[in-house]
Amino acid sequence: MLFNSIQFAIFFVIVTFIYFTINHRYRWFLLLASSCYFYMVFVPVYILILGFTIIVDYFAGIYLEETEGKKRKVFLVASLIANIGVLAVFKYYNFLNGNLSVFLNDIGFQNPIPFLSIILPIGLSFHTFQAMAYTIEVYRGHQKAERHFGIYALYVMFYPQLVAGPIERPQNLIHQFYEKHIFEYSRIIEGLQLMLWGLFKKIVIADRLAIYVNAIYNNSEHHNGMTLLVATIFFAFQIYCDFSGYSDIAIGAAKVMGFKLMINFNRPYFSSSISEFWKRWHISLSSWFKDYFYISLGGNRVSVPRWYFNLFFVFLISGLWHGANWTFIIWGALNGFYLVFAIITQGLRDKFDVLTGLDRFPRINHTIQILTTFCLACFAWIFFRANNVTDAFNIIEKIFSFSGSIYWMDPYSIAYSFFGIVFLIIVDSKKEYYRGSFSFFNNKNWIVRNLSYAMLIILIVLVGVLDGGQFIYFQF
Repeated sequence: MLFNSIQFAIFFVIVTFIYFTINHRYRWFLLLASSCYFYMVFVPVYILILGFTIIVDYFAGIYLEETEGKKRKVFLVASLIANIGVLAVFKYYNFLNGNLSVFLNDIGFQNPIPFLSIILPIGLSFHTFQAMAYTIEVYRGHQKAERHFGIYALYVMFYPQLVAGPIERPQNLIHQFYEKHIFEYSRIIEGLQLMLWGLFKKIVIADRLAIYVNAIYNNSEHHNGMTLLVATIFFAFQIYCDFSGYSDIAIGAAKVMGFKLMINFNRPYFSSSISEFWKRWHISLSSWFKDYFYISLGGNRVSVPRWYFNLFFVFLISGLWHGANWTFIIWGALNGFYLVFAIITQGLRDKFDVLTGLDRFPRINHTIQILTTFCLACFAWIFFRANNVTDAFNIIEKIFSFSGSIYWMDPYSIAYSFFGIVFLIIVDSKKEYYRGSFSFFNNKNWIVRNLSYAMLIILIVLVGVLDGGQFIYFQF
């Protein structure tokens, strides 16, 4: 069920209405049943996969709490193997088998291992990582094992963030299912406003940009460098508005019912370094890799070469998490290289600032750093969006040839696209730099505030792409 559909609007209203009218003791069951229905709308049979991992991790958590010594690690490993095994089969099996076939063919052999005719379950990587966070936290002693099977199942399946996050931690979410949430007008309005802003970013900006991006990237061989450059910049804003829009709707929907989910995006394109970018982009995933993978590898408490390896390897795996394709692996490796290269060259860059006098103009220097970070992110996005590695390198070659003129396609669609980007930059710039100044959407004057949101609704209806386009991160 897509957040940008009439079906979800009806679902959300009905579930929320019943949630506030029934007794608190039954609300967990309502949310669990609703979440099951929400997920089964996509492919009903895949609820069994969720059920399998939920049962495994539920009992693993109890055994981890009750067991001492080496057996605790056995239960943790068993839980992780079950979760990673599901990911390996449904997401990576055919990818690995395909690469094995290529290798065997190159040396004159035929691969006897069959391919599987399966569809990747929606949001598999998200709820798998959330489930693994639970058993790891119980193992570390940061979270008590949840004895209420329904509450634990709801922790994994809570519908606002089930399909594409934010990836919550058990200590942040489980206790909220036990708390009684009252109907609070101000909180509900804030949640609905956040949902509306997320819907605007998805329908008016992301889906409008997608028309141009898809037309160019899916036929990249027929387009020149300038057109591909524009499509790449458009994609940078498309994926940001698509994913952050989903997160806003998820956080807003949960807030309406009284639940507080973690912030997943914090205006990442205002970052002045790649390191800062990854502290602002998909925060729930970045922090997951940091807490459970990077630190487990030793983090920065190791020798300098090993520290560089840890950083690079974490981003490499992060790329693989995003998709079973060499384009995603290269994208992850590229971001890892950016991070390590920035650390190695920090001293040289500081000396450059002094020699050129940029250190005396901090605002100009900061702006240059933001633009540089954005360009580096856009370059990496080429691999993320390209259909294959060959296309990615061909696109890069054309862009750096600076050839041709821009293909404008439908002028009205292009105008709407630029309008969306400019509108987003203005809103995010105000939040980033002018928080205490005049506000439209959070203005104390209810007339100004409501007119602002009425304007968003009108723009969604008049400018938005109302075809129920799927969210990009659903494929992960």
